[in-house]
Amino acid sequence: MSDESNVLDQLISRVDDDTLRARLSHEVDLLRGSRRFGLVFDRHLPESVRLPDHPIRKGIRVALRDESSTETWVVEQFTDRTREIAVLSGGGGQRPISELVVVREFGEPIYPGLRSVERIENGPADAPRHVVINGENFHALQALRSTHRGKVDLIYIDPPYNTGNDGWIYNDRYVDQNDRAKSSKWLSFMERRLLIARDLLKPTGVIIAAIGDDEHHRLRMLLDQVFGSENFLINAVWQGGGSSLSRFHAGGIDYMLGYAQNLAALTAKGVRWRVEKDGLQDVLDAATDAWEESNHDPDDASRRLSKWWNRNKSKYDPGLGDNVKVDADGTAIKVGDLGNSLYRANLKYPVTDPSTGNVYDPPDNGWSFKREVMDEMIADGRVLFGGTRPRLKTPLAEMSMRSVVPSFYKDRRSASQHVAKILGRKDFPYPKDIDVLARWISIATVYRSDAVILDFFGGSGSTTEAVMRLNSLDGGSRQSILVTNNEISAMEAKKLRNGGVHPGDVEWGGRGVFQHVCRPRISTVVTGRRPDGSVYSEGLSANVEMFDLTYLDPGMVRRGHEFEAVAPLMWLEGGARGPRIDEVPDAGWALTAAYGVLFDVDVLTAFAAAVTAAATTNAPPSVVFVITDSEAEYQEAVERLPVGIETVQLYEDYLSNYTINITGGAR
Repeated sequence: MSDESNVLDQLISRVDDDTLRARLSHEVDLLRGSRRFGLVFDRHLPESVRLPDHPIRKGIRVALRDESSTETWVVEQFTDRTREIAVLSGGGGQRPISELVVVREFGEPIYPGLRSVERIENGPADAPRHVVINGENFHALQALRSTHRGKVDLIYIDPPYNTGNDGWIYNDRYVDQNDRAKSSKWLSFMERRLLIARDLLKPTGVIIAAIGDDEHHRLRMLLDQVFGSENFLINAVWQGGGSSLSRFHAGGIDYMLGYAQNLAALTAKGVRWRVEKDGLQDVLDAATDAWEESNHDPDDASRRLSKWWNRNKSKYDPGLGDNVKVDADGTAIKVGDLGNSLYRANLKYPVTDPSTGNVYDPPDNGWSFKREVMDEMIADGRVLFGGTRPRLKTPLAEMSMRSVVPSFYKDRRSASQHVAKILGRKDFPYPKDIDVLARWISIATVYRSDAVILDFFGGSGSTTEAVMRLNSLDGGSRQSILVTNNEISAMEAKKLRNGGVHPGDVEWGGRGVFQHVCRPRISTVVTGRRPDGSVYSEGLSANVEMFDLTYLDPGMVRRGHEFEAVAPLMWLEGGARGPRIDEVPDAGWALTAAYGVLFDVDVLTAFAAAVTAAATTNAPPSVVFVITDSEAEYQEAVERLPVGIETVQLYEDYLSNYTINITGGAR
């Protein structure tokens, strides 16, 4: 059976000979049935997107705004100079432009810009702004690939689960359970975005993807292919409550799949994937009580702690309190096997107890550590002797960031209640849980209090709230970049269409997730006041700016009329801190504490002097943009600027820099 969005089926449909077309279709079906190895799926035609605000010009592909037809046409010309009536290709006839909307397929040139819709400054002036972008996430990711390539510490995403009931959109149409290609469409949809996401992560970066049962197995294979199976970190299970367990399906189960961008780079920094264990402090407190009650007798304290654990272990992570003892100095320690699970001949050596001189033979597979590491641990007192063979002991307090928790429970209803309290209404179901998000964010960014966190399936804004609240708890300066859209549910979309309301109409936009939920939620959390003026809280110390992703006319940009829409992209690349250079200055250059722009190389001397002065006061900009088409002029500017400042060459048609790769780098 053919699928109109599949590339092969599209090409076969163009064959005029009926017999040849049928034969080709048959052979393709046989090939599809014979593919067995790896994650193989039909890569569907590039997605398309409607751009209601994009100007309609000659040569642009358009569709009917009221969605009465799925057909598209190219604008061949206009009937007169008013440009109000378009002449369409392919028998489309003449149509008023008010009835048309621009349609672009992914892969066609898109010129992105950002239009600020709300700025909230409620934190320190030098703190980074959290950024929210409302728009198609694939195009937003393309823009971010220019501004944030290799700069993101953590990507957290909660993509469509593709259950058939969640109403996700492919090519401007909701995909449901009856679509036979729903899984391959979903994989095409995800692969395009994950390939860009990989480019955004630092070498030490991590991606965590939440997913349900329906696509969990496929997503893991896709992540293996995109990030490499060698970079796999975790497959954690979140039991979220809700529906009861059935015979074949665990209701309320979500998964968290984690991958490193480069596990070798991550571990080279001494970073390990670490998860805080629930209830750790309770066990530490019980160990302290046992130490005091035993009059500082480690054996008696260990027995008391063991009894406490047996009474209470059902409340905690199953592995947290097993094999816990109290050491001679009153420290709660975790005791573990030093044996190796896999045979390693080079790790088979005898070990000597320094206090008794007793010699211990290695286990059958060898020890878990090389001799020099083992000797160091013995010298540090981290090996417990006695019994049949030595065992590793680790202060229990260090376990808070040492072991992966394979599963955890968090009732989803609390997240819905939380958002309802913020908004003062209960019309947004199934938001992400900020406590769960904060937990994973703190784990993945444990080594960076100023980490950059990206969520490009941002929905209601939970990730931004989680980052802001985490910063308020530990004093961190993490920055969130959230990409959401203004989609509405399939059910509500049907109601609006039946009422004659379509995408691009004001009423439709007002019910979208960005305008109706995300924007008021984030504004309320930061300011403490809801849009209706009622008080929610005291607010948070944070700076936020929200943008609409716009699609610009390159001709207008070339004439210098659209710099204001491109300026936020440069500001983002400079770290999204402090003031933004929104206009081309008469001086021909501009400089903030975060970044600088040289618009005219004829004033290079003054610009270089200003940058040098900033560098000598230990406040150099993080990046400097030099706008010129001349490689020689760019190199001259680089030589005049202080060493250590990142320099970027932008073309004079500066919008093109966000559709093609840019040159430059740190000196």
